[in-house]
Amino acid sequence: MTIIQASIPLFFASLAIELVWTHRRGQQFARLNDSIADVSCGVLSQLAGIFDKALTLGVYVWFAAHASVQQWLPLMPAWPDRSALVRGEGVLGFAVDAPALLSWAVTFFLVDLCYYWSHRMSHEVNLLWAGHVVHHQSEEYNLSVALRQATIGKLFTWIFYLPLALIGVPWRLFVACYGINLIYQFILHTRAVGKLGAPIEGVMNTPSHHRVHHGVNPKYQDRNYAGVFIVFDKWFGTFEVEDEAEPVVYGTTKPLESWNPVAANLQVFRYLWQDLKQVSRWSDRVRLVFGRPGWRPAELGGPIMPSAVSVHSVEKFDPPVPRSLAAYGVLQFVLATSAAVALLRNAAMLPKQEAAAMAFLVVVSLVGVAGIFERAKWTWPLETARLISFVVIGGALVATQSPLAIWGWVNIVLSIGSLFVLWRHRSAFTEVALSPVM
Repeated sequence: MTIIQASIPLFFASLAIELVWTHRRGQQFARLNDSIADVSCGVLSQLAGIFDKALTLGVYVWFAAHASVQQWLPLMPAWPDRSALVRGEGVLGFAVDAPALLSWAVTFFLVDLCYYWSHRMSHEVNLLWAGHVVHHQSEEYNLSVALRQATIGKLFTWIFYLPLALIGVPWRLFVACYGINLIYQFILHTRAVGKLGAPIEGVMNTPSHHRVHHGVNPKYQDRNYAGVFIVFDKWFGTFEVEDEAEPVVYGTTKPLESWNPVAANLQVFRYLWQDLKQVSRWSDRVRLVFGRPGWRPAELGGPIMPSAVSVHSVEKFDPPVPRSLAAYGVLQFVLATSAAVALLRNAAMLPKQEAAAMAFLVVVSLVGVAGIFERAKWTWPLETARLISFVVIGGALVATQSPLAIWGWVNIVLSIGSLFVLWRHRSAFTEVALSPVM
């Protein structure tokens, strides 16, 4: 289990605390449909991690073992990757292992430096932006947005961490520091915390700094890429202070207008493909893929320039849904998310085929939940087929007297009950589909 997966209970507890805290202060920084979409994107990202570690981590492990500087300079010392605290006569019975502590500190700093450039390039290269845009699509800003992670982007950004493997940073030390780096960033995604004062704001990334990063206001775009240390933005000229006179407008310049986590991951790739088909010159095609987001050749109308926005000029995507149908959607979301957490905890013990089948069912369930909150036409047949298939799966577990027969009965009861509720609300799915199913 990774550090991120072990922190899942902490993440959800923090979401609840933020919600209660802001509610008591009369603030509303979250919407149910938006938060469900955020978490759904995070679930897809974590499920993808079951299958893409061979690339995202495997390549790092290979380079660290076969191509690090220690392999061709034998006198170069290896990086200690042991604990910085050892049993001894120090405070509370522990002593500090100075070389190990230095190794951890330097690695953590270098991981954050690599993250800065990985993150910056994900905003400055269109192909990388297509993989990263998911994290910016929410029009809200709260802790659930921290969980809104891309599924495809990891296939591109691993290369930015290879320098650490080349200088011999052990993969376990890298993974631990990278995980801590991401957990720190989780707490940055909140409007419940104001500015923290000069000493902290001057060195560390803070909620105020990161709110700027999520802004579509022209002055805030492509700023504050830091993970932990904001000094990188100051050193490399990408720093911007949050201006209380210009409140941050969250989202992307071209809103997704969907709760569908699959559509979210494919949005910019779809736009990119459409542009590539219309362009005649190969040089323009290369620039469309590897140039800055928003660049387009003259035959497609030229570059897209950011327009001025304000909190009063933006209308958020928020299709109305009957309360009872929303309750049905929440139930399906809780069931799908619970299944995803169980899969993540047991993935190492499952054959890849079974893990892939379970992951597919979770993804289909989350797409159905998105359709419910969009009241999209395609939701009715998709959910009906999904629930009937779940009844069949539950029946098979019971009929074969499987050790999981009790879960088969639970599956049957929940699926039949869900079909009944879905049937009662069939007339709600009369809107034109707001997003593609896949």
